[in-house]
Amino acid sequence: MSLEKHFANLNKFFIAFLVIGLMFYATEDLFVITYIAMFVLVTLKALLLPGEVRIKIVLILAYVGIVVVQVFMIYRLIFVSPQYEEYARQIHVFRRFLAVVALIMPVLATRFIVAGRRVNFHMPSISNAATVGLAQIVRLKNSVGDTRKKLCLHNLRDAVDELSRHNSRHYINNGTLTESYFEDAQKTLDDPNIYVIISKTGSPVSELMSIYTRKVYNHASLSFDRDLQTTISYNGGQKVYPPGLNMEMLEFFNQTPDARILIYSIPCTREQKQKLVNKIDQINNEGSAYNVTGLVTNRSSKPNIMFCSQFVYKMLEYVDLAPFEMPHKPVSPTDLIEMDYYKKLKFEKEIRLNENDGN
Repeated sequence: MSLEKHFANLNKFFIAFLVIGLMFYATEDLFVITYIAMFVLVTLKALLLPGEVRIKIVLILAYVGIVVVQVFMIYRLIFVSPQYEEYARQIHVFRRFLAVVALIMPVLATRFIVAGRRVNFHMPSISNAATVGLAQIVRLKNSVGDTRKKLCLHNLRDAVDELSRHNSRHYINNGTLTESYFEDAQKTLDDPNIYVIISKTGSPVSELMSIYTRKVYNHASLSFDRDLQTTISYNGGQKVYPPGLNMEMLEFFNQTPDARILIYSIPCTREQKQKLVNKIDQINNEGSAYNVTGLVTNRSSKPNIMFCSQFVYKMLEYVDLAPFEMPHKPVSPTDLIEMDYYKKLKFEKEIRLNENDGN
């Protein structure tokens, strides 16, 4: 089967999955991410459009206005409690339907703006995204098979199910770190290092993220000890705890046959480590949530709403150990080591979790 047919089939599958997933399972965060993704695709398409610059500017301004309206609609109109409980289900389904229909707003705007101007503009499909974006995300000649594997129904279904548990505006995780955790953390104060763990867990969400990031490692964590008995990060809670600040054991990282982790250390004083333990305790008591929308916007609605690498960076920054200045973009897990130009982080070892002699 030709590459074009592969992408044509993938496009049909994606549209059907998107409509069904958004209609019945999507949270407000997932709707917002979808609107932003659509905005990025149509904007890229407009920039590549041959013709007048004026039309491009008008199109992009229209898309900006539309995505602002869409986000406002989600947070202020769609996901609010209906006034009458007996009509709750019907109203909720109708509102979700309106949110899905809102996806075509860029299409309608485009047709209205370019109508009669002899502009050949087609709305982006998955194949267009592959031309504009996936060409930069994967090397098609040797990565199409791998991408299709990661875009399997299992991963997509699990990712949607996982996103439905998140909330990027309110704290939903509180007190999941126990007293015994902090007792163990206190015992590490004589260890003169804090440890940064960069991992390939193989979880459905990290597999999908790897398509975009082109990185093998897509999760970051902190530990107060070298044996990783006090490892913590912002994660989905493995469907046991709410998404947010949670403890992580080695089993958390071992979700695929090629799961592996990289361990780095950064020297610290006893006072810095104690300050960090106290900060973790404060977050644990105040509450936390996983910053899904921050992966795109690099913004948090509350101080304790973060994603994994954002958490690691901010904690290091809090105790004056940040390996580089905060960039004007979301900090990815591999940024923590790739942007460490002065080598403040020292590589300790690699652990391949499914190899007996991995170290």
